[in-house]
Amino acid sequence: MPPAKMRGDGRMAKDPKKTLLRLLSYLKKYWPTLVIVLLCVLATAFASITGSTALGDLVDEFILPMVASGSTDFTPLTQFIFRIACIFAVGALASFLQSYLMVGVTQGIQKTVRDEMFRKMQSLPLRYFDTNTAGNIMSRYTSDIDTLRQMISQSIPQTVSAIITLVVVFSAMVAESWILTIVTMITVLGVVFVTKYLAGKAGKYFIGQQRSLGALNGYIEEMITGQKVVKIFNHEEICKDEFNELNGILQKNAFSAGKFSNMMGPINNNLGYVQYAILAIVGGTIVVNSNGSLLTLGSLMTFMILSRNFNQPINQISNQFNSIIMALAGAERVFELMDEKPEIDEGYVKLVNAHIAEDGTITESVERTGRWAWKHYHKADDTTTYTELKGDITMFNVDFGYVPEKTVLHDITLYARPGQKIAFVGATGAGKTTITNLINRFYDIGDGKIRYDDININKICKADLRRSLGVVLQETNLFTGTVMENIRYGKLDATDEECIQAAKLANAHDFITRLPQGYQTELTGNGASLSQGQRQLIAIARAAVADPPVMILDEATSSIDTRTERLVQNGMDALMHGRTVFVIAHRLSTIMNSDCIMVLDHGRIIERGTHDELIEKKGTYYKLYTGVFELE
Repeated sequence: MPPAKMRGDGRMAKDPKKTLLRLLSYLKKYWPTLVIVLLCVLATAFASITGSTALGDLVDEFILPMVASGSTDFTPLTQFIFRIACIFAVGALASFLQSYLMVGVTQGIQKTVRDEMFRKMQSLPLRYFDTNTAGNIMSRYTSDIDTLRQMISQSIPQTVSAIITLVVVFSAMVAESWILTIVTMITVLGVVFVTKYLAGKAGKYFIGQQRSLGALNGYIEEMITGQKVVKIFNHEEICKDEFNELNGILQKNAFSAGKFSNMMGPINNNLGYVQYAILAIVGGTIVVNSNGSLLTLGSLMTFMILSRNFNQPINQISNQFNSIIMALAGAERVFELMDEKPEIDEGYVKLVNAHIAEDGTITESVERTGRWAWKHYHKADDTTTYTELKGDITMFNVDFGYVPEKTVLHDITLYARPGQKIAFVGATGAGKTTITNLINRFYDIGDGKIRYDDININKICKADLRRSLGVVLQETNLFTGTVMENIRYGKLDATDEECIQAAKLANAHDFITRLPQGYQTELTGNGASLSQGQRQLIAIARAAVADPPVMILDEATSSIDTRTERLVQNGMDALMHGRTVFVIAHRLSTIMNSDCIMVLDHGRIIERGTHDELIEKKGTYYKLYTGVFELE
């Protein structure tokens, strides 16, 4: 994908308040733990304030009286210091307990969010994956989720702690000196103004950073999977330039975000020093002029420390504000995925194992019988009827477009009778795969009807519809696991013997037994250690073990050499025997025995008939077969 289409922008979250409230809703189930965390925050704040105010008491009630009287009895002073030390110990323990509990809460919420994301992803239609790169989706699971971790484990507790500390410290400051409190609040206005300005500047760049990071991850994922193509066409330098452009956008966003956010700390600290100097001058003047009646020396020292404690939580809030903005940007991307419209399934007809008596009576079976039936529940009269699955598939005047404004299939009508083999021939983009995608309802038709055993497929539950279809795609997907597990993917309760039998049927058994651990050989990276043909044979075996009533073979033998193809064809014929089969093939030799061959051109069926009939017509198929035309 060209970098221009993948650039992250600096848009602010659409509705930060709504996003924040939705994120905080995940905290509900942890409210007992959060109550304890809040108590720990209060204990920590109390310990901090006690330590600050203790200095004034230490000076006014112990040190100055002892100096004035010349006393050498340190017992009261020692006892006072011991009490303060105990309070600090309680504060340290509360702080540790708070952090410990929030780790559990954070990890629990992360797991919940990831689980919800993955469940939602499984319900999304293929259109979503057609328009979003795998790397961009992965970025939501990794970097975006990680921003939530930082927010829940650090930003929220620290912000709550800072607010509580502000309230407590402000109360203590008023108690010490209301005059100095007014002076403090005037200087704090400058800190608030700077924080608001810089945080607003940094916020949009933090959001842009998350978006551009997702775009960069998407590009990296494309380059990893397409590395062979990159090297074949010598595109290394072009890819470097495109990566540099995307990485530059990320760098600019990250630099600007870091620049403005990192400026807040030093600026606020310097303003704090200015405030400290102003308080020292004003406070010292009050102490001297009032002879301690308005403000004692100990009280001034206490207030000076309190003023520092008052600025510290303000700085904490300003620093966490940027983390919260970044987390909200990540949360918005996560919730965007969660809010995607799921694949709609309004079907109510189920597929069940069936016993079919000689008189045609159908009864449902718990065990696999090799016979199937469609189970209709009629809500109107609360009755259930069964229709035998025969594999009769028809399409009537079907129109379809991946986008509404562009129709790719025009007036498609076909009849696939039970046990027939229907073949599709045509150039790339003629609509062959699109037809099979409509049969298994990866996409819904725009106009027309598709019937399966005289049942509108919209009435059949999608899971049951797809369970009745065995599909072997041109592009194979093997999963991390053993060869046996990959074959068993077609039928999770299949025994080892059934998987081996399916491999023999697909002519995969011989090469599998030559692998280092045979059927227990671990496959990784989509079976990268196997040849394309070997991966295809495993995919065929996976479809064979499912033993479906209807088969769809989309260039199933395209990656197999001619010699192996002849060996596999016998197994394929055995696999297809007694089933309705749809075959897409460029090699016309593999479809000569089809009951009906349909030639497609630009989404229209231009010819149909058996091999012999089409040869006699001497039309497009004849020209393809004789080599006058070639498929592109």
